[in-house]
Amino acid sequence: MRVPTSSGPARAERVDNLLALTEPARAVVSAGALAAGYPLLRFAPRGEPHPVVVLPGWLASDVSTRTIRRWLGRLGYPTVGWDLGRNRGPRPEVVDGMRALVQRLADEHGGPVSIVGQSLGGIYGRRLAERSPHLVRQVVSLGSPFAGVVPRKRPPSGAGMYRAYRELRAVEEVRPARPLKVPSTSVYSRWDGVVDWRTCLQEEGPISENVAVHASHLGMGLDPAVLWIVADRLAQPRGAWRPFQRPTRFGVRSLFPAG
Repeated sequence: MRVPTSSGPARAERVDNLLALTEPARAVVSAGALAAGYPLLRFAPRGEPHPVVVLPGWLASDVSTRTIRRWLGRLGYPTVGWDLGRNRGPRPEVVDGMRALVQRLADEHGGPVSIVGQSLGGIYGRRLAERSPHLVRQVVSLGSPFAGVVPRKRPPSGAGMYRAYRELRAVEEVRPARPLKVPSTSVYSRWDGVVDWRTCLQEEGPISENVAVHASHLGMGLDPAVLWIVADRLAQPRGAWRPFQRPTRFGVRSLFPAG
């Protein structure tokens, strides 16, 4: 499927609908690509072992992050899920539970924790880094709509978190988020069928970046290119972070579609 590039409200809405309708099918494609490309992932960078927390997206649980957590465990990182059940939004027990988890891991391992968050989980990760930067080594967000937005004049119907996500498919203007005080990588996709990819952007700087992939929103945690990016980011030495560079090794670069 080729994403049209021409502008206009009607065309944009048709593209949005097409991407949304094909999300489940494209997530399955990502799973197939992972199975086919898994042998190449053995060449992924490995860094200093340190604790990693993987946070799920909205309405998802630790089951949804099992693949990426197992993958990071094989790379030698002590990796845990959030163990807070299904993600139904930033309730007080969730906010307190995440901070307690990060604090405990930092104390146990004697250093800050890396956070990998999918969708809403990435927003949580950034908030943790804003409030407790001494506990967070870096944040890698996957399809996380954390940027400031101006919605179109007619807001979508719905309530609560559902409406908030619907509004992220009806964006008039986007203001990229300010960088964090810790290294941060936002992985986004123009093929995202759940949120407008522009809402996943931050201002780029010495320790902040945006990295594009071709994954669907639901397939972010299964896409081999995304897994490589996460491994590469976690392998960055503490205090010597550098922007992501797509691999040039023959074979591995096939995980990263051109354009």
